[in-house]
Amino acid sequence: MIPAGTLIWVSVQPLIRLFLCVSCGFAITKAGLLPLAAARGAGQILLNVTLPSLMFSKIVPAFNSSNISALGPLIFVGLLYEAIGIAIAWITTQFFWVPHRFRYGILVAGGWGNVGDIPTSVVMSITASAPFNGTEDENLAVAYIAAFILVFFITLFVFGGIKWIPMDFDGPDVEDEEVRERLRMKQKKIGVALERSIILLKGQHHSKYSSAEEVTYDAEKVSSTADRAVLSSRPSDDPISARTTIVQHDHPPAQGLDETKVEPAIPKGLRHRIYRQAWNLLQTLLNPCSISILGSFIISVVPVLKALFVPGVPGVNIAPAPDGQPPLAIIMNTATFIGAASVPLGLMTLGSALARLQLPGGRWSALPLGAIGSLAIGRMVIMPVLGVLICQGLTNIGMIDANNNVLRFVCIFLSCLPTATTQVYLTQVYSGTGSAEHISAFLIPQYILMFGTMTALTAYTLHLLYG
Repeated sequence: MIPAGTLIWVSVQPLIRLFLCVSCGFAITKAGLLPLAAARGAGQILLNVTLPSLMFSKIVPAFNSSNISALGPLIFVGLLYEAIGIAIAWITTQFFWVPHRFRYGILVAGGWGNVGDIPTSVVMSITASAPFNGTEDENLAVAYIAAFILVFFITLFVFGGIKWIPMDFDGPDVEDEEVRERLRMKQKKIGVALERSIILLKGQHHSKYSSAEEVTYDAEKVSSTADRAVLSSRPSDDPISARTTIVQHDHPPAQGLDETKVEPAIPKGLRHRIYRQAWNLLQTLLNPCSISILGSFIISVVPVLKALFVPGVPGVNIAPAPDGQPPLAIIMNTATFIGAASVPLGLMTLGSALARLQLPGGRWSALPLGAIGSLAIGRMVIMPVLGVLICQGLTNIGMIDANNNVLRFVCIFLSCLPTATTQVYLTQVYSGTGSAEHISAFLIPQYILMFGTMTALTAYTLHLLYG
């Protein structure tokens, strides 16, 4: 049984380190010492050099043929979290107004969390010490996170999640008041539809136990609007609907749309989509981070290849280098050395990105506070609760190994992530003006809530696993 004070300290310590790193990036950006060009250059170094090196140095020694089966649950949980996040964002748009230029971007903000620097920083710190098993569990945890990163890249850039961002900037601007009015009308229609459904269900219920005369008498007592709704539901009583139906059936087919001319265009368009998706997949898989992750998984489960990089692979005897290390140990050592810069560099670039966020209009009162708060609560409060329930359920049915505490911890912890700051850069690219004002307002509350919710989730998860 771990004491409560120990649980809290173990949970909050990595977040203090995270906060200090993010604050450094924030401070030097506000001081004008890290201009935008330099921050973008640091981001390129992170994505193309340090992060691939970190993934390689952790995955190769951590995975083997006996634990590679954990990839299935990791990928499934990663996809499930993204789907739940998109659903939370969509539900938010049904109840709260969202700026016209962020109507699709909110779905991306809900679905894709910061699966890179934040969880890597926290998880490495926690699994490197008791109650975990030190370096072995630390390497395994980062290797598990790599599966979430791979899911992030493929779903966002190959499966089309990124396409939602430029859709926000199609067409003319729409004023916020008009957006609010559209939402009010939409909600009113939904309310009327629900009212009609309730009336119809009540009518069906009474028809089972009452005579036709009693049903007619009851219907006369409802409001005129409800009465019209019930009568309109009968096509035979609506001459306009009947005439419309006849016209639709009798309307002659349009000229030039015969089947022999339409059919060849369908497979051609389908082939084009397949080729485009295949090309997008190839481009995604050819970026340094994806190559590193996929290559590392392959090396880790092929004993002969693994023995070239790390010592002590069972059943393989390869002549060592002059220093007694495996022949390619120098590559592993170099990757470890470079990869060590990935987490602090990533957190500082995160702080730099947060320092440049600007509120639209410069004041909170003009913002969609309902949508901002709903998405923040959804991602940082509801998602962790669902994450615990989902992972416990998968553990109970045997999909997640109940004895693999590192796997269980990683799966639960990655349910509590704020929106990825990658969306800021993507929005700046697709906006045409270089601005990303709306995503800024949605990001800030999540990153504020993160410190409290992550601490609580970490403490609870450690108690769940080791209490």
